[in-house]
Amino acid sequence: MQRPPDRLTRLPEQYFVALRGLVEAAARLPGAPFVDLGRGNPEVGPPQHVVDALCSAAIRPAAHGYPHPHGLPELKEALAERYRSLYGVELDPEREVAVVPGTKTAVAELSLVLADHGRKLVLPDPGYPDYLSGAALAGARIERARLEAADSYAPDFDSLPRDAAALYLNYPSNPCAVCAPQGVFADAVHWAEETGAVVVHDLAYADLVFDGREPQSFLAAPGAKEVGVELYSMSKTYGMAGWRLGFVVGNAEVVARINLLTTHVRSGVFTPVQEAAVAALTGPQDSVEERRVRYEARRDRVEATTGARSEGTFFTWVRLPEGVTAAKLVADSRVAVAPGEGFGARGAGWARISLAVPDDALDRGLERLAPLFS
Repeated sequence: MQRPPDRLTRLPEQYFVALRGLVEAAARLPGAPFVDLGRGNPEVGPPQHVVDALCSAAIRPAAHGYPHPHGLPELKEALAERYRSLYGVELDPEREVAVVPGTKTAVAELSLVLADHGRKLVLPDPGYPDYLSGAALAGARIERARLEAADSYAPDFDSLPRDAAALYLNYPSNPCAVCAPQGVFADAVHWAEETGAVVVHDLAYADLVFDGREPQSFLAAPGAKEVGVELYSMSKTYGMAGWRLGFVVGNAEVVARINLLTTHVRSGVFTPVQEAAVAALTGPQDSVEERRVRYEARRDRVEATTGARSEGTFFTWVRLPEGVTAAKLVADSRVAVAPGEGFGARGAGWARISLAVPDDALDRGLERLAPLFS
């Protein structure tokens, strides 16, 4: 057999798959019960009325045919209404909303529709590792926007390349667990207007914000829809991670490119999943607040142990004590965290702790970590 295509050999090691393999191997070793605080996998699923909507739709014979590749109109309308009422953003459901099988898919596909081979994509450091995967598939050149705690994890726009195809942002941030710093969205719009680049804002953790903060969309910034798009996920707000459903919203030209690619690579999202998402978006929202409150309470417990404070997401970004590494925690404490280095060079010396774990597991892990942070 001939060698694989270059696009496959360019792919980096998939960080979370590798991390899961290491954790599972360590958990099989003898010792105290292993505690995994590294994975961001919602431990509570969607509310019952959403599951009921899926089941009701799935028993209809017509549900099992090919759906329209661009999604149900009522689903796009439901998301547009959420954006209008909650985030203060007006969206045209037909032109400015694309339905995708999860925003992880969209992360890769946006690279394909925004950057030709050799063009530059600017990715946050630290940032979600799969941004690198999309760039690799596109054959794009990667530049990093250096994010520093001293700057509230806002990019220095003056230092960014002027010839980039796109800039990826992510607030609330995975892994840094901060909400958008004051003025960062307006600065991003100004930078994009000057350079002609597209801004891609990953809003996966939109509604998981703490300390009385309000959810904030990049698209609410004046001029944002002219220069960028936003990714919205059903996974975190509604606990629908395994259902694989998300959206690309905003700039109509970029949405059209995603829809064009969709018609060539898939036949849409299973109709009952879309109908269940309509139920989630338009039905009772009690579970959203309950989920947010649960994560905030866990955030408080992690802060009491480590001193690190999360502003949002279901993570806390923790600077490890001198001499402590994620590998050492696995070996000595039988606690797994996500090593900061996996999120970029500026993650060295840091670790991401997940709040999306059962309370007893979190407390057991924090009890073992406490002596290291005292």
